[in-house]
Amino acid sequence: MDTTPLIEALRQDLLRAAEVGGPDAKAAAERLLMALEPAVRLTLMDALAQAAAELGGALPGVAIEVRLKGRDPEFVVVRAGAPPGDEPDAGADAETDAGEAVARITLRIPEALKGRAETLAARRGQSLNTWLVGAARAAADETSSHEWGDWGRHGRHGRGRRMQGWQR
Repeated sequence: MDTTPLIEALRQDLLRAAEVGGPDAKAAAERLLMALEPAVRLTLMDALAQAAAELGGALPGVAIEVRLKGRDPEFVVVRAGAPPGDEPDAGADAETDAGEAVARITLRIPEALKGRAETLAARRGQSLNTWLVGAARAAADETSSHEWGDWGRHGRHGRGRRMQGWQR
């Protein structure tokens, strides 16, 4: 879904309204609109994600996801029991939670990091969602002797950690 025309229409409406205040008000509105464009895009994305969650909740057997493709959101309808990588957020992970309720979140990460995570998930034969849930569980399950930062750098079991000291 290309949101640029929507944002441009809003921009034109606000500029017409600012013309009433004269050239200074119009110039101030133009500067303000440039600063507000990212916030408008984010607000539109949040509204679309909420709408998708409501629609998905009303349709049995499917989940509706909103994914970013470049700067533009796109809707993806996923059937329950779909092949790995296409399952809804509550799919395979709901089974491993032993009856625990599953929550939906929106996660915004850099595109390069998402690509690396998708590659790692694919190597394990998992969907990105399943892999991210596993990573979050591993980070949440770490004891105080294993800092989460160690898991992130060296894997769950701290491979690559150094030992110091001496022995006779």
